[in-house]
Amino acid sequence: MDTLLQTYRIRLDLTPVDYVRSFHDTINWKNRIIGILGQKGVGKSTMILQHIKVYDKIEESLYVQADDFYFSGHKIYDLAMAFFRLGEKKLYIDEIHKYNGWATEIKMIYDQLPLLQVIYSGCSILDLKKGGKADLCRRTIEYTMPILSFREYLNISQGWNLKPSSLKEILAGKVDFPYGEYRPIKYYQEYLRQGCYPYFAEEDFLIKLKQAINATVEDDIPKYAEMTVAAAAKLKKLMYMLAQSVPYKPNHTMLARDLDISRNTLPDYIEYLEKSGLFNALREKSTGDGILQKVEKLYLDNSNIIYALGLDKADDGTIRETMFLTWTKVKHPVNSSKISEFEIDDITFEVGGKNKKGKQLKEADRGYIVKDNIEYMTDRNIPIWMFGFIY
Repeated sequence: MDTLLQTYRIRLDLTPVDYVRSFHDTINWKNRIIGILGQKGVGKSTMILQHIKVYDKIEESLYVQADDFYFSGHKIYDLAMAFFRLGEKKLYIDEIHKYNGWATEIKMIYDQLPLLQVIYSGCSILDLKKGGKADLCRRTIEYTMPILSFREYLNISQGWNLKPSSLKEILAGKVDFPYGEYRPIKYYQEYLRQGCYPYFAEEDFLIKLKQAINATVEDDIPKYAEMTVAAAAKLKKLMYMLAQSVPYKPNHTMLARDLDISRNTLPDYIEYLEKSGLFNALREKSTGDGILQKVEKLYLDNSNIIYALGLDKADDGTIRETMFLTWTKVKHPVNSSKISEFEIDDITFEVGGKNKKGKQLKEADRGYIVKDNIEYMTDRNIPIWMFGFIY
């Protein structure tokens, strides 16, 4: 355990606290077991270390990574027991999806060590039904950390302190942007290419993002879903087939034929890619289980992924729809519209370029045109970048 403690203190000392994502405050940190999910690179590890540094008693907490060499010969439960016997209070376990049988051991900790709090984090695939998570369904509270919003990107890159806006405020054109010498479209174009992840300023950002995507598809999903080597290869092929065709309107018969897999297996593969955070599914409006609703279109999760995969020729329309869906779904249920592209709380949204006329909205009781390349709201025309302030 001494090595784990040393590593913990070193990582803690190297963690900056000058900017903490507002997602931190959406978490009820008093729950006994907390799960923090999200794509690789969205900042889960940094936020956890920031929380320890700012809010915890450092000597009563321990942060470990589940893929540490230590766990090749030790169990998480045994570490928790030893930690508990020392009178410590909080155990943080990062990258938990890389530890086999994690759910069973977390359940044992919950049942047998009632005074110990456990906070774990991992890839979004932890939300899959497979992987042994069922035992925790009544014990843990899980949160999914989104990519950086446009507002967060501006705050980090420019050192600003802009506040989020509700959907109601955005529909009135009210967002906390400084204007004056600062023009939103310039920053928005930067964000689209590399601004969705906290490490956007690092050298070779898009290369690193592509490596993270490959690691998710080649390693994390196959291991967690217990896929064979052949199935994993087909999953990767599906990933790139879909990426080349976004927004993709699912045709399961054709896809299953091209991948040489059962048509009944294909929905599982698509679910893996969606649950991993790499894709967003736009579904029809329904009162039933969301995952069972008909998928109208599949989008990549954000424009940075589009560029990382070398899809520079993706048209502006695809990028607009991608970002509108990615941002708004964090705060609202978003469905396909029968008369246009999107529907949120019975409000219809038509997404297009600055010359879009909004003909489809004539049938809508309440509708708006979402446009890029405009700075201000006029009438029912709302700049798309404003939706990047919704969280």
